[in-house]
Amino acid sequence: MPQNGFSVGRDYSLDIITPNGPLSFGLIISFSSKQDSTEKKIKGLDGITRPVRFFDGWSGNIEVTRQDDSLDAYFAQLEEDYYNGLTEQGCTITETITEVDGSVSQYRYLGVLLKYDSAGNKSGDDTISQSLSFMASRRKKVS
Repeated sequence: MPQNGFSVGRDYSLDIITPNGPLSFGLIISFSSKQDSTEKKIKGLDGITRPVRFFDGWSGNIEVTRQDDSLDAYFAQLEEDYYNGLTEQGCTITETITEVDGSVSQYRYLGVLLKYDSAGNKSGDDTISQSLSFMASRRKKVS
């Protein structure tokens, strides 16, 4: 629910769908994403610089607090599949946002490759934070 006219983190939810079904895991602490692009300056003989951009997908990070072995099991299976010569299939991430005006926006990241950046630091009397990063070929507005 937006606060005082501003979007806040709890306005967002994520659904990750793998080729084997939904990937659910611990409590999501943070999510970040950014559009990747390559820009180039082209300077003509007329002396005018003209910029051009090539869209290059999306990338981002997801931080979670471990509540079960979902991520460990998912990435263990991916590794096993790799060594068995199986092709890794892409995932999708659907980002759902409750906007300040109460409407709902959804964006879907396509062709997602997940990377297990950290399985977490284990220590007494502390929660275990795990982190993922992702690359996606595109992000499309769903609604």
